[in-house]
Amino acid sequence: MGNFFSLPRFSLRAIAVWRRNFLVWRKLAIPSVLGNLADPMIYLFGLGYGLGGMLPTNSAAFGGVSYIVFLASGTVCASTMNAASFEALYSAFSRMHVQKTWDAILNAPLALDDVLAGEWLWAATKATLSGLAILVVISALGFVASPLALWVIPVIFLTGLTFAALGLIVTALAPNFDFFMYYFTLLMTPMVLLSGVFFPIEQLPAAFQSVACALPLAHAVRVVRPLLLGEWPANPIPHLAVLLVTALIAYWVALVLTRRRLLK
Repeated sequence: MGNFFSLPRFSLRAIAVWRRNFLVWRKLAIPSVLGNLADPMIYLFGLGYGLGGMLPTNSAAFGGVSYIVFLASGTVCASTMNAASFEALYSAFSRMHVQKTWDAILNAPLALDDVLAGEWLWAATKATLSGLAILVVISALGFVASPLALWVIPVIFLTGLTFAALGLIVTALAPNFDFFMYYFTLLMTPMVLLSGVFFPIEQLPAAFQSVACALPLAHAVRVVRPLLLGEWPANPIPHLAVLLVTALIAYWVALVLTRRRLLK
């Protein structure tokens, strides 16, 4: 039991797992990026122009910008969350349980800690690529106000680490692919609606605002949105700290559960 609960052991061997996943992804990189772009772009243009056309152009509720500009920053965060989650759930579960890729890797001089760390870093990397793709598109459309948007890149990566770690927890518990629908329905969907992606958190009842303060996506939005609007976040450190602490704790929990599943 003590071995299961020991702290993560990080080593450069995790890079080999990351590289293996990257080389596989590279074969279908363009369709993968385009696929990650499709869903958030549909929401951005559908809601941004459709719903946004019925709202005041420069409403104070949206920080004095149009609704589509407000929505664009939330879309970057939501896209990052989705990309990290799908990779840590469906792709990682397939490699662990269906294809038995992890078993094959463990025959090499790598430990399970190396495999999971590589998966974690790869899911965060893929999420960063997805977030960057959205960032490039909204920049080309004129929805980004200043070079401060470059600071969004490390925030995107940290957000990817957070949701990749949470996804790996679910993967360690999942008996099959259908199990993931509980995670999407009970956690991810409410999180998107409560975290300020589509509308300001301040529009929610006080009780729901309190819940939103505990959601990692809300903290990502709090940092990313001002940067994309050309402003420095008022107090970014607590938000970044929540993301970092959540990522580290969730990764340790995922590692403990994965050890219990594969090494018992």
